[in-house]
Amino acid sequence: MPVKKSMAVPARPRGLGVGRAELRPIGVIRSSLTTRSAAPRQGSEGAPNAWLEVARSVAPGLDGIQPGDQVIVLTWLHRARRDRLKVYPRSDRARPLTGVFATRSPDRPNPVGLHRVTVRRVDGHRLLIGPIEAIDGTPVIDIKPVLGVSDA
Repeated sequence: MPVKKSMAVPARPRGLGVGRAELRPIGVIRSSLTTRSAAPRQGSEGAPNAWLEVARSVAPGLDGIQPGDQVIVLTWLHRARRDRLKVYPRSDRARPLTGVFATRSPDRPNPVGLHRVTVRRVDGHRLLIGPIEAIDGTPVIDIKPVLGVSDA
């Protein structure tokens, strides 16, 4: 699987005085989930296992990952709305509008997904992981080991 070109983060908010950030996807999620509406809100709410395909150019970075390991997968939620700053938590209109930074909504200025998963199988440059609520084709931007109980 070729790695897509880097994803440049758009213009910075005024007044922050920081430069641009550049992300390069390292892989992609291959899942039976194909639409946002079919995906559970969290992995623990009935999400399936899925394959995380890592680009061959970064596959040596998987060395040391074993079945049974818990890892944090960081994704780029490519179908998210980036113009949303307030949402109804869990899409429940009975709840008050809340700032996206106080929620786990995928709709946010920088739609980075955070998924704590278990490695089920290692097959070359692919990891079977789960449960994960990311939809098919979601770019993966990083994988990190779970180091302790505080890494939820």
